[in-house]
Amino acid sequence: MANLTGAVTEEQALVLRRVLKGETLVAPADAFEVTRSLPHGHVKAVLAAMKRLGVEDLLASRPSRQRSLITALIAFRVLSPKSKLATTRAWHDTTLAAELGVLDADEHAVYHAMDWLVARQARIEGKLAAGHLSEGARVMFDLSSTYVEGEKCRLAEFGYDRDKKRGKKQINLGLLTDDAGRPVALSVLPGNTGDPSALMPQVEKLRERFGLSSFTLVGDRGMITGKQIERFQAAGGIDWITALKSQSLRKLVVDGTIQPSLYDEENLAEMTHADYPGERLIACRNPVLGRLRAHKRQELLAATTRELERVQKSVNGGRLKGKAKIGLRVGEKLAKHRTAKHFTLAIQDDKFAFEVDQGSVAAEAAMDGIYVIRTSVPEEDLSAADAVRAYKDLSKVERAFRTHKGVDLQVRPIHHHLSDRVKAHLFICMLAYYVRWHMERAWASLTFKDEQTNDEKDPVAPAERSAAATQKAQTNSLPDGSPARTFKGLLEHLATITRNTCQHPATGVTFPMTTSPNPTQLQALDLLARISV
Repeated sequence: MANLTGAVTEEQALVLRRVLKGETLVAPADAFEVTRSLPHGHVKAVLAAMKRLGVEDLLASRPSRQRSLITALIAFRVLSPKSKLATTRAWHDTTLAAELGVLDADEHAVYHAMDWLVARQARIEGKLAAGHLSEGARVMFDLSSTYVEGEKCRLAEFGYDRDKKRGKKQINLGLLTDDAGRPVALSVLPGNTGDPSALMPQVEKLRERFGLSSFTLVGDRGMITGKQIERFQAAGGIDWITALKSQSLRKLVVDGTIQPSLYDEENLAEMTHADYPGERLIACRNPVLGRLRAHKRQELLAATTRELERVQKSVNGGRLKGKAKIGLRVGEKLAKHRTAKHFTLAIQDDKFAFEVDQGSVAAEAAMDGIYVIRTSVPEEDLSAADAVRAYKDLSKVERAFRTHKGVDLQVRPIHHHLSDRVKAHLFICMLAYYVRWHMERAWASLTFKDEQTNDEKDPVAPAERSAAATQKAQTNSLPDGSPARTFKGLLEHLATITRNTCQHPATGVTFPMTTSPNPTQLQALDLLARISV
């Protein structure tokens, strides 16, 4: 027996109790020390999704070093997109390289794997099409562009600049998806390729490579033109959903086919027209869009008027003379706001007068908020409302391009010079989007993503969030009170699951120990295990 004097804390008393029971106690540092800790949970999540989707079998049926490298590139593009050199260094700061056996890979090994991928692209796209496209399927196609660094890439050309990157050559990329927006195939084209000329190779791809004898192609008004439709009709088995260009719409308004009385009861009206034999025309009116366009037009007209008044003042003051010089200055001002069609001009060597063409303004105002869907799909197969929804679904392809070109996948800027390397880089990004697309849907209940569709809503009305998604956005929390996260935020949260390398100080023996996941992380991993292809 012994008496302990002085203050003894509860923690010290508990230790003494264990000692008195005969237990041998050692300090944690004497048992083992953590020599390394790597983020692992986000890697586990992405690889679990890729396994569920069968990405490795998609790339090649047999294991190989090239397959492992491309799998790693796709996974890291989802996790933290970087250049190829930076990727081969950064993936060592996670468990990804060890998980896929590419610890010794450098950028040169990656480039060789990219060359291997290009040779297999057609086969991979064929597997994707077999899994997601069936006979009579609805297929969406759109074209975008991205700029290229340097002057050596043969695909790089000056063209329609969607990135607003002046002085940079670009390449075009065409994305083919199913009706849900899931990517199926990617085409990389010279930067000066126009939308219509990019379309017919997709038709050939769908028929010859994917074996579809009939399908419905959805494309925007600049993609599916009258000339393309004539070729569709000659080929047979091809239906389409697109929209009329503004010039064609104007004709329908002028000849009285489209009148305000059409929209007395609802915002869409179906009709036929002699100029479009065998097609259905669905005229839609979006009042909100109409008001926005009217307001914007008035702003542009007012801004152009101010610019022209300054030119007029210079002419009247004698500072600007000569019909050619005056015309050049006026042309610059009209081109700035693209309002030349709404002004009448009188230019002389020492005089300049202008006025707004109210007839032109009124004619354009009659089309405010109105657009016309044209389709060859019969009504028994596709209602007017569903035809409108199908055309508006092109926003899913546009979203894919935004994800590619934004911080999520960082497809740009492109530094590769060889055409095949550019194609491989873009194809890796497409496959990464394929993985991310499925992960986003699986994690909808844990993120801000809207889990509901609005198919029963007026198809012409602007898209709105569901009440549940609005609630998540306003409260920044899920229905159970836990935090709502973005896709990236959820990946970062999973990254707090670490794989630790522990070492016994006396023997030098090492062993791994992984952080136990919390309930949110367990739920996220469980949701990925339920992904359906």
